[in-house]
Amino acid sequence: MASDDLSTLPAEDEKYGFQRSEMYETKLAGTVDAYDRHVFLCYKTPEVWPSRVEGSESDPLPKFFASALKARKNDIAVKVRTKLTVCEGREGTEFSDGDVLIFPEMIKYRGLKESDVDSFVDDVLVNNKPWASGVHEALTGSHVFVCAHGSRDRRCGVCGPVLIDKFREEAELRGLTNQVFVSPCSHVGGHKYAGNLIIYSPGSDGILTGHWYGYVTPDDVPELLDQHIGKGEIIERLWRGQMGVSSEEGEKINDQKLPNGEDNKKSEEKPQENGNQIQNNENFSGCCQGANGFTCCKDVSLEQNSGSEEKKLKETTEACGKKDALGRLSSLIGKWEQSDVLAAAAVVGAVATVAVAYSLYRRSG
Repeated sequence: MASDDLSTLPAEDEKYGFQRSEMYETKLAGTVDAYDRHVFLCYKTPEVWPSRVEGSESDPLPKFFASALKARKNDIAVKVRTKLTVCEGREGTEFSDGDVLIFPEMIKYRGLKESDVDSFVDDVLVNNKPWASGVHEALTGSHVFVCAHGSRDRRCGVCGPVLIDKFREEAELRGLTNQVFVSPCSHVGGHKYAGNLIIYSPGSDGILTGHWYGYVTPDDVPELLDQHIGKGEIIERLWRGQMGVSSEEGEKINDQKLPNGEDNKKSEEKPQENGNQIQNNENFSGCCQGANGFTCCKDVSLEQNSGSEEKKLKETTEACGKKDALGRLSSLIGKWEQSDVLAAAAVVGAVATVAVAYSLYRRSG
């Protein structure tokens, strides 16, 4: 049974929408399983999708498609790891029922039927050649797929439709209606990260990329349009992973350098924003110079509202003071020993001189 449009229920927002308590609690990078190709089957609308749309007896086309992929998975996986997702199909629109979209190839086949599934999978997805029973068309522009599968998870049912409306509104304001195409899609994994979306668009180098974002809110949509789609740059704080990169690699990329080639800023250089939460860790170094080049330096981490800054600074100052005092004492002892040795040497020299003079005096007498 399909879900209602939960985005119209204001009471749902606090529990399932953008105000829910779990927002921003989990690290996003590395939460996308590795894949190389994404196939979207256009089929009906989210309002009528069952929870398991690919396995529903009442929806034969998605079921046949998923079954055919599963039956040939070993043949397909050897060549290219393929992911299947259902997206909205409406008659008279850019994408109709039975259309198949393939990324990163950026091609579309129209009007797939149940009887065509096996030949389509064999030709296009297993043997990587054009479908003998159809003609493909080139896709243009950027494509945004927003999870709005409310019957599978209420969080996506609440967040997805709101994000879709916001994307279309902002795209229209920028005159991008014919360049940015926004579609609701079925479960993509990670409902707890809702709003979830995937953007297929050319990167800054012109090569098509597929990037996943989580915890997206309507306030993030202008930035995604202007920065990611407009400039090919990644929104770091919302980034989950990308096509062609494993979850482990995605996590490593996030820890070191994101795909747009910009190094992550350290927390002390730039606060990391997680929605309304801002973490700001500032590093402070306290150093003192001791005797004979000895130095005592200690890094003190100052955290907001920790209540321990003065204590840590006091401990550092006391430690440095003790080291400094020991250094001075060592220096004084060193200087005393040196002067004492010189004085003793002078006395011995004087005695020797007197003895030699007296000996010469006795001989001359």
